[in-house]
Amino acid sequence: MAAPAKAKAAAPTQQHQDNKRIMEAKRKYGRGRPVNTYHVRDKKLRSNLQAVEEKYKAASLRAKDAEILHEHEAGFLEPQGEMERTYRVRQDEIAANVGVETAKKKFELRLEDFGPYRMDYTRNGRELLLAGRKGHVATMDWRNGKLGCELHLRETVRDARWLHNNQYFAVAQKKSVYIYDSKGVELHCLDRIVEPCFLEFLPYHFLLASAQMSGHLKYTDTSTGQLVAEIPTKVGAPTALAQNPWNAIMHVGHQNGTVTLWSPNTEAPLVKALVHRGPVRSIAIDRQGRYMVSTGQDLRMQVWDIRMYREVHSYSCYQPGSSVSISDRGLTAVGWGTQVSVWRGLFDAAASDQGKVQSPYMACGGDGQRIENMRWCPFEDVLGVAHDKGFASIIVPGAGEPNFDALEVNPYENPKQRQEAEVRGLLHKLQPGMISLDPTFIGRVDTVSDKKNREEKDLDHTPEDTIEKLKNRGRGRNSALRKYLRKKGRRNVIDEKLLKAQTLHKERAARAKERLKAEREELGPALARFAKKDV
Repeated sequence: MAAPAKAKAAAPTQQHQDNKRIMEAKRKYGRGRPVNTYHVRDKKLRSNLQAVEEKYKAASLRAKDAEILHEHEAGFLEPQGEMERTYRVRQDEIAANVGVETAKKKFELRLEDFGPYRMDYTRNGRELLLAGRKGHVATMDWRNGKLGCELHLRETVRDARWLHNNQYFAVAQKKSVYIYDSKGVELHCLDRIVEPCFLEFLPYHFLLASAQMSGHLKYTDTSTGQLVAEIPTKVGAPTALAQNPWNAIMHVGHQNGTVTLWSPNTEAPLVKALVHRGPVRSIAIDRQGRYMVSTGQDLRMQVWDIRMYREVHSYSCYQPGSSVSISDRGLTAVGWGTQVSVWRGLFDAAASDQGKVQSPYMACGGDGQRIENMRWCPFEDVLGVAHDKGFASIIVPGAGEPNFDALEVNPYENPKQRQEAEVRGLLHKLQPGMISLDPTFIGRVDTVSDKKNREEKDLDHTPEDTIEKLKNRGRGRNSALRKYLRKKGRRNVIDEKLLKAQTLHKERAARAKERLKAEREELGPALARFAKKDV
């Protein structure tokens, strides 16, 4: 008689373990809170939403189960006591306590004649590209110390980026953008891009995005050589440029402290957010496309949740942050002045509302070399720092992703695999029209367009406008329109509805002033002083 009792006692334990496993999978691989379908009255819509949530749940569980296939784990520096701090550990101490092969990854290149330098890694982390402001450009296999090519262009170089593999790279020179191959041979001159400042490459779309001094953002298809889009930002010369790896949206920083989000399909910014009280210096977006970190001239480092366009935390810097970069494992490196600070757990604290991270994970620098820009090496615990006197490679334990997908990016590919990957990438190339804030819209049924088509065929239907509804809902200081403007104004985000509401508010104020003016004229000069002075 004791066997059924044991079975009954073991059942809740198994159910508890399954629930715990589901919660861990959702916390690590889920994308936000699930949709509450309990209050949905439409049965068909409720069943569809439940099916979508089940798919998301199954995908997170499969990703959690696939962790058993990972051969390596990321290891961080861990303090032994409460008084010990990891940012006090120096690079020479780390190099003395790691393996010989890992210690070789820490090196420094002294290039004092052609700086300051900018740098970039290939997608698989094998090759390094250096570009000096005075015209010195070089590529190298940094692991083996082999120089690929070296160019002396004898003109100003503002930025440089690798393209889809290590065979081609783009250089933003004084007047135009030039494309070179791995041997240093000039292949193309993109003369329609005039005075470029920053470059970014979208690997899945084969698009080279460039920001000009004139404020224009241009997209060039590197597979066909055609100019896909030319968008005027109308905010002046840009100060920073970064791409969102999740949806390929470009984030552009400006002198007035705003960050605008752009797609090649629109002439107006998708989102315009006031991030700093001074010029924006640098921008970085994490791998999942959830958080944006920016530094500005106001000596602040801001962490934004770009799913809700809400500021999460704000940190102070002793000098304006010149560069910021986010690793695959969520470590954030910030270069300010001659110092480099690496922060750990910024996004975990933002997701769980635990408060601000009190101290950085690691710190280095301070030897008189002004930081220009930084990049994390993919699949390596290495941070590349380009400064005014050359380049430095520093070791940051736990920064790189230890497990890679060889079908996506292979750090150990041979020439044959590189050629196959290039052909496969061209066959699977995404069109520019597929770039949007929500990349998951691909494959969905466009019910909105179907509804629009039906409304257009219905001659008696009048389009519904949310702003028009606010016109007649109360007057005065607490009218619905003013409440809407106050609510949107607190978010520091400008969209199309807010602009329309502001225009409506201005028109209403202008009509009220004209009405008061007419009333004063009717009262005459004797009684006009008793009339209402302001709206």
